[in-house]
Amino acid sequence: MAKQQKEMSFLGHLEELRWHLVRSAGAVFIFAVVFFIFAEEVYNHFLLAHLKPDFITYQIFCEFFNLFGMDSDFCVVNFNEKKLQSIKVTSQLMNSIWSSFILGIVVAFPYLLWELWRFIAPGLTEKEVSKSRGFIFIASLLFFIGVLFSFYVIAPISINFLYNYQITDAIENSFTLESHISLVTNMLLGVSVLFELPVLIYFLTKIGLITPEFLKKYRKHSLVVVLVLAAVITPPDVASQIVVAIPILILYEISIKVSQRVIKNQEKNANKR
Repeated sequence: MAKQQKEMSFLGHLEELRWHLVRSAGAVFIFAVVFFIFAEEVYNHFLLAHLKPDFITYQIFCEFFNLFGMDSDFCVVNFNEKKLQSIKVTSQLMNSIWSSFILGIVVAFPYLLWELWRFIAPGLTEKEVSKSRGFIFIASLLFFIGVLFSFYVIAPISINFLYNYQITDAIENSFTLESHISLVTNMLLGVSVLFELPVLIYFLTKIGLITPEFLKKYRKHSLVVVLVLAAVITPPDVASQIVVAIPILILYEISIKVSQRVIKNQEKNANKR
């Protein structure tokens, strides 16, 4: 009888997980449909916004360098007004569907976290539930800071560099729609996920897999890993890699503080017992 109850409990958890996944997929699908319907506006004002010479980041960087009396390529951004190439018959349709799906995940991220929290919450004590209520807000805040940082800093720097990089005048740059959208969406998701580092460290410390001492000991090793990740996310120019690496290193230091706070709270609770 006990075994049957355990099996029923296990099956009940699977059923509950299934509905959490269904609702999460439904939320992503709804947002994706909205983005697909307004695809023209999404592409003109978001996904292709970095191809406009008057994009706000280019103006800010230009004024910043001029402030120090330095010339900058951001003051003369020029993509030669060339249109992206759509080579395959289905390219624009499939690209629109895929980009809508990616943006659906981005916008639905807080709801996805909420569904995850609802699945985990029944297994927590009342004290743990009250302490974890800020999880969704903090994780979502970090994620969207990553989105903004990627869109307004990493993407324009990367696109300006790659579009103007040319080995010789004998080679003409003619980029495809897929390559441009893939670059933007990959950076968008990649950088945003990296900004979740403090949240990840919090849970790893909570279950005893990570300690502040471990993070401090391997700080130099983490620098190498961060530079490798920056090289993967950004184009192969030093400036973009440094721009990505700096906030990640800051997040790493914040993660050490988070880990120390978790250990301190655990020791305090242990002493009370």
